[in-house]
Amino acid sequence: MDYEKVLTGVLDMRNENAQLLWEEGEYSYKMACGFEPNFVPYIHDDEKIRPCIIVVPGGGYCFVSPAEGEIIADRFFDMGYNTFVLTYTVNPLMNEPLLDTALKDISRAIRLIRRDANKFHIDENKLYLCGFSAGGHLCADICVNFDKVKDPNKELDAISNRADAAILSYPVINATTYAHEGSFMAKYGKDIYDRAKKGDADAIKTLDDASLEKHVNKNTTPCFVWHAREDDCVPMQNSLLFFKALANEGVDCALHIFGKGGHGLSLANSEWAHGRVGDRYCEEQVYAVVDALRRGEIDISEEEKENYLQAVHVPTKEDLKWNKINKEVSRWPQLANEWLESLS
Repeated sequence: MDYEKVLTGVLDMRNENAQLLWEEGEYSYKMACGFEPNFVPYIHDDEKIRPCIIVVPGGGYCFVSPAEGEIIADRFFDMGYNTFVLTYTVNPLMNEPLLDTALKDISRAIRLIRRDANKFHIDENKLYLCGFSAGGHLCADICVNFDKVKDPNKELDAISNRADAAILSYPVINATTYAHEGSFMAKYGKDIYDRAKKGDADAIKTLDDASLEKHVNKNTTPCFVWHAREDDCVPMQNSLLFFKALANEGVDCALHIFGKGGHGLSLANSEWAHGRVGDRYCEEQVYAVVDALRRGEIDISEEEKENYLQAVHVPTKEDLKWNKINKEVSRWPQLANEWLESLS
């Protein structure tokens, strides 16, 4: 098992500008393996007060995808925003259900950034989220359930964790008919669907609660939602259901369904298609887990270890061959920006 090949040059992945979310003693997750949730700021070198966007990459709640991290932050930075990339807690080995751990991470990030609005030169009333796939679920979750997430720090708990708007990119929303089941298995356990099919009332309720379109209300954050019609990983019905729920409650919203393209499109431009997505720091927890496996600190089978190692690598040209520039889809940041400006 070639741990060294996997780990070469990646053990110290944390960006030097990363800011930790939790103080000592506030955070615990069994599969953190030394990882601590954080965000990386991208702040213009001036004192102009700007709107901000917190970028929340996807990854099925099993990893945090660099293809939806720095490359997205840079795009919105160039459009005049101060931006942040959130590296939240995930369940890499699918062996320790996340429950609400990631939701607490994003809630804390919003509160910290609002608290430090002067430091980051941002308008605290123009704090936006931009989530992808499972990261879209995480954003939609805080948009719907912000008032249910309390912070252990009394000072921070008094600061609003409700974003002013959110961009949801091919989001995971529905946990039943149109589910990306892996995302919910990472959150609630591998057996969640088996239990639900057997009629377990708790499992059925858990999946109902996780189906965010069922819990939209008039106080839900305004959302710009986009999806590709051909997405066979997270069906476009996820976006349709959430948009319909938003519209029915009178929440400001917009929906774009693009005619071509699958899942994980990121910016759908040349940089993305050629794997030029920027720094890979948001994979920190994944490589912390690999290192813990190397040291024998995680009790799983040799077969499971081997399968996981084979799945963890920097993308090759072979991996990237499926990435195709999509000029139609690549317009989404501009469309989202125009929608955000219309809210002002």
